[in-house]
Amino acid sequence: MPAFRLATCAASIAAALWALCVPTAVTAQQTPDAPTEAPGDPAAPVVNSSLDGSLFFQLLVGELELRSGEAGAAYQVLLDAARRSNDEGLFRRAIDIALRARAGDQALAAARAWRTAVPESREAHEYIVQLLMAMGRLSEVPEPLRSLLELTPAADRPGVIASLPRLLARANDKRLAAGVLEDLLQAYRAGPVQGTDARVSAIVATGRGWLNAGDSQKALGLARQAQGLDSTAEGPALLGLELMGGTPEAESLVTSYLQVQPAGHTLRMAYVRRLMGAQRYADAVSQLQVLTRQEPGYAAAWLSLGALQLELKRPREAEAALQRYVNLLPPSSGASAEPPAEGGKVEEGSVEASRTQAYLLLAQAAEQRNDYKAAEAWLGKIDSPSSALTVLSRRASLLARQGKLADARQLIRKSPERNEDDARAKLLAEAQLLREMRQWREAHAVLADALKRSPDNVDLLYEQAMMSEKLDRMTEMESLLRRVMELRPDYHHAYNALGYSLADRNQRLPEARELIAKALELSPGDPFITDSLGWVEYRLGNSAEALRLLKQAYQAQPDTEIAAHLGEVLWALGQRDEARKVWREGRDKDAGNEVLKSTLARLKVDL
Repeated sequence: MPAFRLATCAASIAAALWALCVPTAVTAQQTPDAPTEAPGDPAAPVVNSSLDGSLFFQLLVGELELRSGEAGAAYQVLLDAARRSNDEGLFRRAIDIALRARAGDQALAAARAWRTAVPESREAHEYIVQLLMAMGRLSEVPEPLRSLLELTPAADRPGVIASLPRLLARANDKRLAAGVLEDLLQAYRAGPVQGTDARVSAIVATGRGWLNAGDSQKALGLARQAQGLDSTAEGPALLGLELMGGTPEAESLVTSYLQVQPAGHTLRMAYVRRLMGAQRYADAVSQLQVLTRQEPGYAAAWLSLGALQLELKRPREAEAALQRYVNLLPPSSGASAEPPAEGGKVEEGSVEASRTQAYLLLAQAAEQRNDYKAAEAWLGKIDSPSSALTVLSRRASLLARQGKLADARQLIRKSPERNEDDARAKLLAEAQLLREMRQWREAHAVLADALKRSPDNVDLLYEQAMMSEKLDRMTEMESLLRRVMELRPDYHHAYNALGYSLADRNQRLPEARELIAKALELSPGDPFITDSLGWVEYRLGNSAEALRLLKQAYQAQPDTEIAAHLGEVLWALGQRDEARKVWREGRDKDAGNEVLKSTLARLKVDL
């Protein structure tokens, strides 16, 4: 390196070191806003740096070694400097150098040296714990974690305890991690000396550890214990919310909390999202109605309420909620602006994007009432280039519902297209319109044209396969789905569609089961694929296994088609009352579902 470059490099490093390590003496003259000293007042004391010439030279050498690519030498020099000075910033720097060099053992050694030099440093303990977890050395974690908790002020301890399950969730052995957490927090769970907040936090954290390990019942018991200690604490209810997916009885933890803390708006909205995911729309509406009564300015709640009322085919109630939502938005400025923050306000996206969403829903509500003029008026309010095709598709749907299908198709076809993606999107929109109107043959023809332009587009191939099935062209459907699998081996929908089609026709059942199992492997836990697997097991005569799978699918996603399958298996097993109950639930959600209607007709069941 030329001498000039070396001098410049050294100077820049020296400046950085001085800025980092040398405390600055702040006086009235250095701070413009500080009050002027009265005559005779003693000057503020100057804090001198402990950085002597020898240490400064050592730091300079370490940084030069690092710049030269000698990370190991730089680490040793800076760690030695840290030990000499007990400077936490230098320990941090040594750890950073080791981590960048992927030298975990050296980073851990520096963190332990830091704790030895500054035993009261919480940050040093945090580094040790995180490094041990990253290195998979779970058995060594309890000791520094225990010290960290002891160093944490009592007021901050519940928050630190609450963060531990997330930290230990990185462990490969989840049950071992849960056991470590349980042993570590035993003292904090045991007696009142720790304070109620710390006890509740420790019990909930232990429960979350067991939830991570897959022991839902143990987690549920701990959540109930924590709520028994403090019914106003949010932690047990949040754990209950996490448990609800696989442990329905955990819902009582959430509802109990909301009874004593009715203003818990954040948790109530999370509960609403969970209910919506389970398609319990009526229950979600009830919760949103409570929220909007308590907090009428909470805009996000009105939007969710309107969307759910639409799902329940209650267009007038939907319109009332959506109008309230629109009224809470700032006036349109013609430009995108950040929406108000949470606490009664829009949570995501720009104001104009939120307004567009509301107008689309209002148009849909008017359409449900067969008020096509009002629906068109709402669509006319939308001025969003990114939503142009969506608006056009809704206008086309309005025309089609009024018996003007040819005009609707022409409207889509005449829309401008800037590129190949636009052209493909237009063809898909037209095909979707035809599907809505049950014009299978015409939809098939449109998709065939689209495939001429994009022969290897998996989405087009899949949609064409679905239309082939509607036209009873089963060989063609299978060929298209096999092509999708060839192009996208991870496209789980194709495996599931072919497997379910075979099962539904009672053909090649072992192969159908293999296809569906492959789909479930690609998309674990998918309730619709689980439904398909349950259905093929039923066709194979494995009714008990079919019942187990279909109950699992229906619990995760109470869809009408899954209800049809579950009801049929219950009916075949002689559980007629339970079958009728499930079918009624499915009918309440979608009375026009073809699978449910054909199932009831085939079994000659009148609900």
